[in-house]
Amino acid sequence: MDYSMLLNPKSLDDAKIIQKHLQKKIRVEPLLKKPRIISAVDAAFYKSFTIATACSYEYDSLVLIEEAFSIKETSFPYIPGFLAFREGPAMIEAIEKLQAVPDVIIFDGHGIAHPFGIGIASHIGVILDMPTIGCAKSRLIGEFEGLDTHKGSYSYLTYKKNIIGAVLRTKDNVSPIYVSVGHKIDLKTSLNLILHATGKYRIPIPVRHADLLTKRIKRDISKK
Repeated sequence: MDYSMLLNPKSLDDAKIIQKHLQKKIRVEPLLKKPRIISAVDAAFYKSFTIATACSYEYDSLVLIEEAFSIKETSFPYIPGFLAFREGPAMIEAIEKLQAVPDVIIFDGHGIAHPFGIGIASHIGVILDMPTIGCAKSRLIGEFEGLDTHKGSYSYLTYKKNIIGAVLRTKDNVSPIYVSVGHKIDLKTSLNLILHATGKYRIPIPVRHADLLTKRIKRDISKK
């Protein structure tokens, strides 16, 4: 399918219009069934190119199933709040190279916990019409309080009196991560899925793998 109109704005004003259009289509709802395959995507930049990776894991065992990548010319500048337009084209291409369709995709970024209510996890989730979760290492917006130091503790992240996500402790006495709904999932399910997928690490295992794969590909192409 051609997603170019939703990922290649002609101007910043055009990008804002696209975001508003897609933001209205975000659905917050429980998953229809337990996921069998969860995937994660990551992106990095090398010269004028975007490198995107997608890694899929079996949900229960957290065993790697497959991985894919894409390298595309970067067509949108770095503008805070508009990351999807910069990383999205390569990410979607990497996702579509996966042989098995994932039940949920985790993004190293935000979902609705975003100044315009549509971070990269929501943006790509709506375009692909797939369940997605934002799982970020740092906070973009919102406030929270009362987070315990033990693994599994969480505190709701609020913005303008609305719950936009949660701050989740995935390891004892380690900095938390920021979880938010992307599309076609709810926050409770997102938190349970992310906590399961972290295993012994701070960030979900599929996200960690995608990040390492991106770094490896970037290292390989820089040697050519």
